[in-house]
Amino acid sequence: MGSLSGRVAVVTGASRGIGKGIALALAGEGATVYVTGRTVTDGEHPLPGTIGATAAECGERGGTGIAVKVDHGRDAEVAALFDRVESEQGRLDILVNNAFSLPEDLTDPEPFWEKPLSNWEMVDIGVRSNFVAARHAARLMVPRESGLIAAISGYTGVSYTYGVVFGTAKSAVDRMARDMAVELKPFGVASVSLWQGLTMTERAERNLAMIPGLSGQAATTPAHGCSPEYPGLIIAALAGDPALLRRTGGTFITAELGRDYGITDIDGREIPSLRDTRGGPIWSPIP
Repeated sequence: MGSLSGRVAVVTGASRGIGKGIALALAGEGATVYVTGRTVTDGEHPLPGTIGATAAECGERGGTGIAVKVDHGRDAEVAALFDRVESEQGRLDILVNNAFSLPEDLTDPEPFWEKPLSNWEMVDIGVRSNFVAARHAARLMVPRESGLIAAISGYTGVSYTYGVVFGTAKSAVDRMARDMAVELKPFGVASVSLWQGLTMTERAERNLAMIPGLSGQAATTPAHGCSPEYPGLIIAALAGDPALLRRTGGTFITAELGRDYGITDIDGREIPSLRDTRGGPIWSPIP
């Protein structure tokens, strides 16, 4: 039995990329994982991956995967998701807020005034969506006085990366996780924000292969990258930590948590912290 046997998780935006990797890592520890996203059929998205395929692989890893089509920009669909979790499971132990609307021009060098206003969708699906999901999750976790809400963020919380809206969104995610922790801690529920560096997702591998010079930038150096499952291994360790509430309210570099918990990537590598070159988190755990 895995460390998360009997636990229930929701991972948003898990058709592919970091969300898929996290879902697989949690399932590998025996969790039941609700896999959300918008891609149901191959070919609907330019990159491979569907919620059904992720859910099926969760089952192959030893857990249970449940695919639920959710547009995290539609509040009614999000509410229906958590109603279903409550009805089917009667509990929720982990929410991973990963869904994020990444525009295709994210890595283009144009300044913010030359990029489309539609890039603000990174705030709608990336900040507001985190709040809506966390609101529903808290209503399931608080009565049981336990649970973990983890937001996926990055060094861009303090270090310029890609553009204005991207940095604004990730900074807001860090602060929101902190303030939610202030209100959740008395009820035994933890809220943290996790800084990922380069993660070798389908999108990252495509961009590194297609965009000249990208691999030489501080934020996209392949030698510093990790697998999409690595943050999931960290979240599994956090969820199983009996002293989890000591960390609530903090923003953490996943590579540093990996050292704390003795976790390496799936290929055995120790992922480096980029604190010295890209900066450290602002928010420490609540005293």
